[in-house]
Amino acid sequence: MKEQLLAIRERAAQELSSLSSLQTLEEFRIRFLGKKGELTAVLRGMGGLSAEERPVIGALANEVRTFLEGAMEEKKAVLLAAERDAKLANEVVDVTMAGRKPQLGKLHPLTQVLNEVKDIFLGMGFSIAEGPDVELDYYNFEALNIPKNHPARDTQDTFYVNDNVVLRTQTSPMQVRTMEKQKPPIRIIAPGMVYRSDAVDATHSPVFHQIEGLVVDKGVTMGDLKGTLETFIRQLYGEDVAVRFRPHHFPFTEPSAEVDASCFACGGKGCRICKGEGWIEILGAGMVHPKVLSRCGIDPEVYSGFAFGVGLERIVMRRMGISDIRLFYDNDMRFLSQF
Repeated sequence: MKEQLLAIRERAAQELSSLSSLQTLEEFRIRFLGKKGELTAVLRGMGGLSAEERPVIGALANEVRTFLEGAMEEKKAVLLAAERDAKLANEVVDVTMAGRKPQLGKLHPLTQVLNEVKDIFLGMGFSIAEGPDVELDYYNFEALNIPKNHPARDTQDTFYVNDNVVLRTQTSPMQVRTMEKQKPPIRIIAPGMVYRSDAVDATHSPVFHQIEGLVVDKGVTMGDLKGTLETFIRQLYGEDVAVRFRPHHFPFTEPSAEVDASCFACGGKGCRICKGEGWIEILGAGMVHPKVLSRCGIDPEVYSGFAFGVGLERIVMRRMGISDIRLFYDNDMRFLSQF
């Protein structure tokens, strides 16, 4: 058995010097030191040795194992160094080559214009209010003077979660929520996503953005509403833009008006975009209905106010000359990178 151990050591040392890869080194370890390896097989036969031979052969076996393990570690270090050198030689970096300029992201056109709108109203003393997208029927309809039998409550126009919960069709509920928590003077805008059961086409989407505004104080008049909206529209589109107010009806304002701006494409002369009218509808507005004030605990005999709602996509389309609302949501970089 002594001769076997010495022979294993000599043969292993010779083979180890000729190994050229980590894979062959692992195969070498298994062949000599593995569970079924040559050294292990010799050690299994120690049970047949005499009491005098066993410690001598055991010490020699441990010496051979220690020798092999040490020799393999040295060989592994040599092979790793060779592998690293080869990798460095094959992966030379030419520091004189031009680098790739990282592509910087930018704000979505809707976000760009929304930030401008916020800045305009913040400059006029407004604050920003935010609320839930999933809204109670009371805040979305009833508190805004929209009764149970009103057409706006039809399932064909509104996404219902259940009989008492809807996806908000406007950000107007924030008017009520604000008036419940805050007493006049109030001056807020409420931007956010809204949802309506509309078929998708060039001018309609079931998901879009709206910006509601509310002012409540003593002595607020229709003239204040007119001046505020004219200032907003002209700061957004330019001082040469004409603004028109047309009588309209909204359940939560009285009197109410639709607000138009002169067509950005033809300057009011009439074209395909404005359908020959020279005007483009921008938003709806009006004086807050006394019933809405009363429901929120505000005395309409003491306070008055005005409200307005503008679709963000609509003003961005007018501002940037975009004719199809679907472009905002297609995530086409060819479109988005233009802004």
